[in-house]
Amino acid sequence: MSIANNLNQIRKQLPENVTLVAVSKTKPVSDLMQAYEAGQRIFGENKIQEMTEKWEQMPKDIQWHMIGHVQSNKVKYMAPYVALIHGVDSWKLLVEINKQAAKNNRVISCLLQMHIATEETKFGLYEEELHEILHHPELEKLTNVCIQGLMGMATFTEEEAKLKSEFRYLNELFIKYKTIQKSNLDFQTLSMGMSGDYQIAISCGSNMVRIGSSIFGFRS
Repeated sequence: MSIANNLNQIRKQLPENVTLVAVSKTKPVSDLMQAYEAGQRIFGENKIQEMTEKWEQMPKDIQWHMIGHVQSNKVKYMAPYVALIHGVDSWKLLVEINKQAAKNNRVISCLLQMHIATEETKFGLYEEELHEILHHPELEKLTNVCIQGLMGMATFTEEEAKLKSEFRYLNELFIKYKTIQKSNLDFQTLSMGMSGDYQIAISCGSNMVRIGSSIFGFRS
């Protein structure tokens, strides 16, 4: 199956309200260009240096999403161009993104990453920390970021009931906190679901899925 065929197969399965992020980490620009030529314009990477190299080489109508764990000292490299940062998991990181966005005269969209999996290795906020960020007295001073919703990664398991309970929990948080009114909050995006579990995630309320191996094949 070609990359274009894979993409078209997945697109046919996605409801209209669901955004597809093609996860292109470790894949060469030639593969990304095949997806681009098939109409894909949103790509997700998990390493800032690799994403920046691809941004420099590829057409400028692409939206680049940072889907991996972000170190504060690397934010400056993607601040000129990144469209959405999925993995914001601390107040400190949000402050740094705001600072680097201001230097580039930009407002950078962000998702707050929630810890929903049973694996301790996954990054993310707990509800108490989410509540603290969204009610932080200084939040509205961060005028160069816009928090657009939540992101989460479920446990790596075949157990459908477990996946559903984790995704439903994240959707409940999304519904609960989207009612907060602040100038730099615009809760529209619930990013959950990857190649192995995106259909379950969509059934539980996801409107953004991050799909890599089902498009580009498995990473070596």
